[in-house]
Amino acid sequence: MRGNVIDLAVAVVIGAAFTQIVNSIVKGVINPLVGAFGTKDLEGYSSCLKGPCVTDPKTGETTEGIRILWGSVLSATLSFLITAAVVYFLMVLPMAKYLARRAAMQAAKEGVQETLEVSELEVLKEIRDALVSQRGGPASETGETPDRGHGE
Repeated sequence: MRGNVIDLAVAVVIGAAFTQIVNSIVKGVINPLVGAFGTKDLEGYSSCLKGPCVTDPKTGETTEGIRILWGSVLSATLSFLITAAVVYFLMVLPMAKYLARRAAMQAAKEGVQETLEVSELEVLKEIRDALVSQRGGPASETGETPDRGHGE
């Protein structure tokens, strides 16, 4: 149980650090690329829902109208998709392949063990038959048990 908790803690710390890396890639690379094709970076795209949107130049806040910041939502979505793809292809998929290979090896090992058990059983039956035939073969055919030499 404690090993699982430690694994989970390590995963959370690595995930937080990786999220920062992905966010910086989206903000530093993808947003400017989108801005190169458009008029501004991805975070700056927005629409006005109600009335004309008036922005205060000193604070940058909307004073009139309702502004929808769909560019930041798109940026966060891209960050999520990149994070999910990297986690899937670098962690989940290799672990699934490893577990499948391990299960196949375990199944093969169990099959070999079962074959060995059957082989041992066959050898023991042959030894029994050989001993019975040495002690007096006809006794085993009549159902009688051969004398074991106990002086009875």
